[in-house]
Amino acid sequence: MARFLPPLLPGPKSSPSNPLFLRLMIGQHEHSLDAKDRITIPSKLRHELADGAVVLAGLDPCLEIWPRQGFKEFTAKFLGGLSPLSSKARMMHRRFHSHAEEESLDSAGRLRLAKHLIAHADLEGQCVVVGVLDHIEVWSPERWAKHSAAMDAEAFAVAEELAAGEWSTND
Repeated sequence: MARFLPPLLPGPKSSPSNPLFLRLMIGQHEHSLDAKDRITIPSKLRHELADGAVVLAGLDPCLEIWPRQGFKEFTAKFLGGLSPLSSKARMMHRRFHSHAEEESLDSAGRLRLAKHLIAHADLEGQCVVVGVLDHIEVWSPERWAKHSAAMDAEAFAVAEELAAGEWSTND
């Protein structure tokens, strides 16, 4: 069954009670990490972070920046049903929550990045900020170039697999 996103409408930020106001986080932007370990979030991507952000070490070698509410929804959906009696469930909770920091945009639209997160993504100087629909990723230019090339090389084959129904929505 095909799923379609709701129409994009101008106006207030999205919220769980009003999904019709979904504002996409898309695009690729180059920004620098400053001397105080802050990164400027592109103005087109700031709208969903106005109420705060969660910055975490991604499963890929990048940082993920989620709107605070989006991170709560993500963890509730994918981690919420896991049994605390399971060692693997506890590991995943620790992985996602101990590698995360709550932050807020400053008046210049910057977020502070913790040292352990900067090290995870191997960031220094120039960074690539990528919109991924409901969150943002921050990559080192070298890692992004490799990942992007691999992604482009596999995209056609993955699209064919999806079209043939070889993947479920849980893959």
